Amino acid sequence: MLLLKRIIHNTIWGGPKISRLAGVEGDRIGHLYSLYCREGISNEILNGPWRGQCLNDVFPLFKHECGMGSYDYFPLTLALTEARENLSIQVHPDDRAASELEHRARGKRESWYFIDAPTSGTIINGCTCTSLEQEQAMIERGEFMAMAATLAVKAGDYVFVEPGTLHAITAGSLVFEIEEGADFTYRFYDYDRTDAQGNKRELHVEKATSALNIHLKSTTKVYNGQEIKEKTYSTKLISHMATYTNETASLECFTLVKGRIGAEGIDMPPGSTVLLWPGERLDTRLVELAFVSKILEEQPI
Repeated sequence: MLLLKRIIHNTIWGGPKISRLAGVEGDRIGHLYSLYCREGISNEILNGPWRGQCLNDVFPLFKHECGMGSYDYFPLTLALTEARENLSIQVHPDDRAASELEHRARGKRESWYFIDAPTSGTIINGCTCTSLEQEQAMIERGEFMAMAATLAVKAGDYVFVEPGTLHAITAGSLVFEIEEGADFTYRFYDYDRTDAQGNKRELHVEKATSALNIHLKSTTKVYNGQEIKEKTYSTKLISHMATYTNETASLECFTLVKGRIGAEGIDMPPGSTVLLWPGERLDTRLVELAFVSKILEEQPI
């Protein structure tokens, strides 16, 4: 098993909830990355022969045995995410758009489990426009708020966002986020917010328009003891178990959200992920809420 050190990511829209839940400092935390694998930012490994190295550096050493040989990076990103303010109205590319716009093989799918529901009771999801002509007119006029449809969500809901869906989590949300490890987010609108230097964040209207599918909208699900499977990954909810054993033939990512776990003499606080090889076991007697995520059968490029 590999125990991963958390990464704090402060954002313009982040808040204080993650610091209280996970015992970290900060009142503008947007993401607490339990698994992030990219050049320049990646989780430190806390145990074993690779202790002190970054996951991104050692991933090539085990990716083939784990059925991830075609991936340049670990294919999942896992995080606690808080929206003190509404996130930008945005869209992620599907595989076709990622190939055309970024010359990359894969786009970005993502899912949220709502620990805290948004204050409004809704997130932005889908489009109000019903034709390409209406879409074009609304984009040309900058009517992004009017173009954004909403989806009602409550604590305990699971939402999958198909690439191409207009979306954003909204103020008050605290979620566990599972997403493909791709960095492509195209912003239509960011509420004209400015950073500490007075600069507005970059928008990507042309790419966002190319990636958008106005007919897509998510639905809500709940975990009822089953594994929820998407095209490239799956997750399941874990709570109040004495132990957890990876009984599959795949590498699994065990992410603690509430409670405590310890492994190899190391205390793993909320927001931490442990990579479990087949047959490996964790003591989970003090786990109130956790998730097990894994990449499904390797997708061809």
